[in-house]
Formats: sequence, C-alpha cells, structure tokens
Amino acid sequence: MKQEASIPVAVIGSGAFGRNHARVYQQLSKEGESIRLTGVVDTNLARAEAVAKEFNCRPFGSIEQLISTHSEVQAASVAVPTIQHLAVSRQLMESGIDVLVEKPIAASLAEADELIAIAKKNRRIAQAGHLERFNPAVRATIPLITKPMFFEVHRLSVFSQRSLDVDVVLDLMIHDLDAVLSFVNSPVMEVRAAGLPILSNKVDIANARVEFASGCIANFTASRVSTERVRKLRFFQPHQYISIDYGRQDVLVFTVGGTEAGTPSANPDIKVFKPPIESEEPLRAEIRAFLHSVRTREAPVIPLEDGRRALEVALEIIAQIESHTKKLNIVG
Repeated sequence: MKQEASIPVAVIGSGAFGRNHARVYQQLSKEGESIRLTGVVDTNLARAEAVAKEFNCRPFGSIEQLISTHSEVQAASVAVPTIQHLAVSRQLMESGIDVLVEKPIAASLAEADELIAIAKKNRRIAQAGHLERFNPAVRATIPLITKPMFFEVHRLSVFSQRSLDVDVVLDLMIHDLDAVLSFVNSPVMEVRAAGLPILSNKVDIANARVEFASGCIANFTASRVSTERVRKLRFFQPHQYISIDYGRQDVLVFTVGGTEAGTPSANPDIKVFKPPIESEEPLRAEIRAFLHSVRTREAPVIPLEDGRRALEVALEIIAQIESHTKKLNIVG
C-alpha cells in the first residue's frame, strides 16, 4: 500500500489554545498519522520558543519567517486573539495554506464574510474551530434528534485570566450556540439576553433566551465566575428528554412510552438508556477531521459558514445584553 505523503503543519499563536493544538499535532504524529509539526509562530518569541521546545519543532516570530523557512507548510491552526483571526488567516490562505480557525472565527460579521470570501477565492480548506461538535457525547446525540422543542444549557467555569479579550458569550456560550443551532436547524426569530461584568471589564455572566422559527426555545447560561465547572446541555422533544454532560462525555436518554397516541398517562412507561460513546478528546477529533479535509480536499465538517452563524447569534445576544443594561441604568 502506498504511503501517504506527510502533511507539514504549523500552529499560529502559542497561548493556551495554541499549545494544545501543538500538543495534539505532535501526539498524532507519534501515533503514526502522516503529519509533521514544523513550527509554532508567536510575536512573543520567548513563548513560542517554550512551546516549540516542548513539542520538538521550531519557533518563529512571524508567519513570514515560518514560510521562508518552511515553504512546504500545507495547513495551520489559527489560535491567536480573535481580533487577529482575519489578518492571520488571510496571510496563510493567500500563501496557499489551509486553516483551522479557533472560535469565534472573527470579531465581526463583516470580518467573517471576508474570511469566507478569501477561502473561496484561494480554494482553501477553512474549518471553524467549534470544539464541542466533536465531543463524543454530541456526536452520539445527533442520530437521536427528531424535533427538539426546548433546551436548557449551562456552561459555568471558574475565573481565569484566559480569553479576557472577549466577553463570556464569545468565550464560552458560543460553544453551546453552535451545538444548538446544528441540532435545531431552524432560523432564529427572537433573542433576549441579560448579563453583567463581575471580575473583568467584559460581561462575565450571561443568560440568553433564543426562539426559533420551528417554535423551539433555548435558554443559555454562561458564567466564568462560578465556584464550580459545569458543562451540560439538556433538551426535550416529543416523548423524549435527552441530557448531555460535555465534560463526562455522557448522554442519558429518557423515552416515554406505553400511552395511547396523544393521551397522557398517570403512570407512563419511562425507558432510560445510554447510547454507546466512543471516547476521544474533542480537540483530537477536530484536528483529525481538519487533516482529513486537507488531505482529501473534502469540505470541512464545520465550515466557516457555521462559525459565522454562531457568531451572528452571539453578537445579537451581546447587543441585547447592552440594551438590557441601559434599561437598568447600570454603568459598566
């Protein structure tokens, strides 16, 4: 059997996200995946050097330095601050490099549209980095979806200095917005939201209510000032309640049976089962899917258009939070 050509890859950004991308690329390479981590790029060269040393590749202070040294690079993870996504991704794609862009894909819808246009013009694979779509629990739930009507979603984290360049909606809630949008697959009709800055100058806790054209309603709560870590998504559809624990990669399905059609029973027959889960680190699954698209030129599992869709709802939630704050006469 013919040996697959090795894909030279790079990571742009060496913060927490960038380091994790470098770790997974290196891990996949050691496991026999036909890839080669060529370098880590960061304007903070000392930080790039530390990550490069850890994962046995070269550090670079700029994309120009990377490309001039490794012109063969085919793919890269973009893990820089959100406001730099467009400029960095443009430079990579115009240099013939496919990109995996961390969420949120851009700082605005105009930038997201430009990103999509650049990918099309340069015929690049461009995948949105919405990690939870690769969570085994989410993947196991997709075949079970019929007609979701109500969601209750909680994503709570303890405070850290990470990702304080964006508020909690773009930092945490956007994971769940993307997942629910993919589950419901219906236009958003109305958004209501409230939120507050607590420990930073950005919104640290937020609640949103999203209504879809299908009639489905989803309530989202996201906090980065919690005393505990919670990542749960629960939803109801006809005769069924499904509970996802992202962290445990666990799904519980409660199905109501034993009733005449449309007739409620005082003692319904409730069946509980857990669909089989193939455990895998979501980032590993995400990067493997990206590399598959790079190799085969097949459309990515999560295209930039999906990233734009989640960003659009997130930005509307932020706008509604600002409007609600003004009503309450709260000074940030």
